[in-house]
Amino acid sequence: MKRDVFEYALLRIVPRVERGECINAGVLVYCRAKSFVAARTHLDESKLLALDPGADVAGVRAALRAVEGVCAGGSAAGQAACDDAGRRFRWLIAPRSTVVQPGPVHTGLTADPAAEAERLLDLLVR
Repeated sequence: MKRDVFEYALLRIVPRVERGECINAGVLVYCRAKSFVAARTHLDESKLLALDPGADVAGVRAALRAVEGVCAGGSAAGQAACDDAGRRFRWLIAPRSTVVQPGPVHTGLTADPAAEAERLLDLLVR
């Protein structure tokens, strides 16, 4: 079975940046060999609200959906829809929000990047 190199980064929610506390809420996976990029997300509202009872849950959910939309391409992704999978991944891992933050990029080997995204979501987020 041929395995390809893939990269991934966690999506972290930092509701109060001054406190530095975070929860993992998603994973971005990119595999150049398969032109694959995807985001899988899962927001544990109770954990988020434990860190900050005033957290904007709807805003965080919207931000996570936007990340998924950029990965999926299509018209909802705006200009990013025209970019290849690698450019979309690089754009998504660039810091742009104090609340929804990408973590460092890690690498691995996989035969099925979609299954890897689900495995990482189960292992690192759920």
